[in-house]
Amino acid sequence: MNSVRQRALAALDSREPVQFKGREGKISDYFACNVFTLDKMEKYLSKDVFRKVKAAIEGGTRIDRSIADQVAEAMKIWAIERGATHYTHWFQPLNELTAEKHDAFLEPDMNGGSFESFSGSLLVQQEPDASSFPSGGLRNTFEARGYSAWDPSSPAFIMDKTLCIPSIFISYNGEALDFKTPLLRSMAAVDKAAVEVCSLFTKDVTRVVPNLGWEQEYFLVDEALYASRPDLMQTGRTLMGHTAAKDQQLDDHYWGAIPERVMRFMEEFEEEAYKLGVPIKTRHNEAAPNQFECAPKYEEVNIAVDHNLLLMSVMRKIAPKHHLKVLFHEKPFAGVNGSGKHCNWSLATDTGVNLMAPGKNPKSNIRFLAFFVCVLKAAADYGSLIMASVASQGNSHRLGGNEAPPAVLSVFTGATMDAMLGSIEKSMSDKMTPESKSAIKLHIGKIPEIMFDNTDRNRTSPFAFTGNRFEFRAPGSSSNCAMPMIVLNTAVAQTLEQFKAAVDKLEAKGEKKDVATLKVIRKFIIESKKARFEGNGYSPEWLKEAAKRGLKAHTVAAEAFKEYLTDESVKLFTTHKVLNRAELEARYEIKTETLLKKIQIESRVIVDMASNHIIPTAIKYQNLLIDNVRGIKEIFPDKVDEYAAKELETLAKIAALTNKINESAVAMTDIRRRLNKIESIPERALKYEQEVSPNMISLRKSIDDLEMIVDDDFWPLVKYREILAAL
Repeated sequence: MNSVRQRALAALDSREPVQFKGREGKISDYFACNVFTLDKMEKYLSKDVFRKVKAAIEGGTRIDRSIADQVAEAMKIWAIERGATHYTHWFQPLNELTAEKHDAFLEPDMNGGSFESFSGSLLVQQEPDASSFPSGGLRNTFEARGYSAWDPSSPAFIMDKTLCIPSIFISYNGEALDFKTPLLRSMAAVDKAAVEVCSLFTKDVTRVVPNLGWEQEYFLVDEALYASRPDLMQTGRTLMGHTAAKDQQLDDHYWGAIPERVMRFMEEFEEEAYKLGVPIKTRHNEAAPNQFECAPKYEEVNIAVDHNLLLMSVMRKIAPKHHLKVLFHEKPFAGVNGSGKHCNWSLATDTGVNLMAPGKNPKSNIRFLAFFVCVLKAAADYGSLIMASVASQGNSHRLGGNEAPPAVLSVFTGATMDAMLGSIEKSMSDKMTPESKSAIKLHIGKIPEIMFDNTDRNRTSPFAFTGNRFEFRAPGSSSNCAMPMIVLNTAVAQTLEQFKAAVDKLEAKGEKKDVATLKVIRKFIIESKKARFEGNGYSPEWLKEAAKRGLKAHTVAAEAFKEYLTDESVKLFTTHKVLNRAELEARYEIKTETLLKKIQIESRVIVDMASNHIIPTAIKYQNLLIDNVRGIKEIFPDKVDEYAAKELETLAKIAALTNKINESAVAMTDIRRRLNKIESIPERALKYEQEVSPNMISLRKSIDDLEMIVDDDFWPLVKYREILAAL
């Protein structure tokens, strides 16, 4: 057996089980103990300062810099009491990760001593080196200047003895170089528009906040097996490997008993997450072997995004303690389900109402329908842009398979709501009598009754209504879920504004408000009809039907990214002051360049593995068979064709596959060299997707076929059956 593989497999048997003794007592006793929450602020700040900070946080307004010094001093004292020695602005650059630069509280004095210091100016703004972060042309190469600025809407926290201050990240000219800045802008846009629509029904709503509940899927592999696979180490997924005889066919992993080793890992990362205020609620086995999921309670979308990224960091940090590696790649293993990050989205008022949930009377249900149809219209009008927000090199391996929604946006409302929408569409006329209006209101008033225990689930739909929220199932496991939330918030803000303007226009013509509202609801039902689909989203018939309806299917990521720069998209984002044209162009450039680089890295890795691992192994095994045939010929010179038939047949297969692998590897290199001459990054990325990716699939098939022929003791790589059965 190959020594690398042998050592990796041997490590599984020689290891002592990792024990984890968690904290005693209730989770609530230590939940958010490492977070500078409002109740902690109140203890460290004067009443007047605390009142101003709380009002700014809850009202979404800026904190006056005049009180920043007091807040900074309070943060410093609290953090040092918790053992912190450093501080950092914690932000989300455009690389799907988080970033931090640590500075010590320590300041030397003039007498050779020292003291701890942290000022309001350091809290509010810092100037990190922005030269190596993706900017998409928003700054010149020689201008490294960027600014991180405190985001008070997300609480500061302590991690590894460092006070982390959630921040936005902008360029010298103020353009957003991160995900958080446009996310906050989109929240402001949907807040403003939603409050206006709420005013049609009540005057007591002064703020509307989008809420998010994410579901994080991930794989776990043993760290020794991970280290034996160059493809896993360098790309996050296996670029070769024959499907195991048994993987998820029997559906015996989904929601099964959690392996003890995995449970210890879950318990430890959950404990760390609880200390950081991440409200993890659910854990379970997912469909594929070694695949798992966790999910928190719902939170305001900006905090939920922070917590998701924070949890991913915690999981990466904790996994090695249990000799594990956590994989967030959307498709780390071929032939089994990939991993997504389902985003459950809703809108909540400052009066405690979920606007995506039916109410208790006709008036509240008409309000629910108003917001409901605005989301439907947003999906119909901006579906391509919403899907572009989750397009990536990793997600392209997952979307469209019988495990994840197709790459075309449709909305599943459920049979009950679909019937309700159809009834409203048919029963209303331009001239409504008092009797017909009363009948419609009476019918609408029954929504909670008919929806009780009748909120269907459709796993084939990318955007499904599930009773009191919309579940966007298309985002990938590794992504920052801020981007789809930015697009969704902004698109819904747009349709909410259109809804309010349409009602106002009818009222100005003399229509009563309730009649005008119902008529606009009907109008939006009709205009969003093309995006509603209640059937099997996996079926080829639906893709044909979607095309007839004018719905785009983005199967090529490089093409999907172009949605950011359409006239409609630019107008949408600039109108609501979420992203300007330069910021959109930057994101388009960054996404296409990232796509290009990831395909390029994968193609180099698979060629390297084919040349340095697979072909030499095939030759060694081939030589062994040749020696065996020679031996048979020496002993049975007249029977070699008969006695060595199997060896000769295998030799021919190995020779053919080895030759094919070598030809594909050489062709891959030649293709890259030719395409690298294309100056345009978007054009090169598209060509890489169209030419390099298919070549990788072809090369992989030859390698996987060879794996089934070569003696198991000779194969150099840990196999799927070993990786997916090691926990």
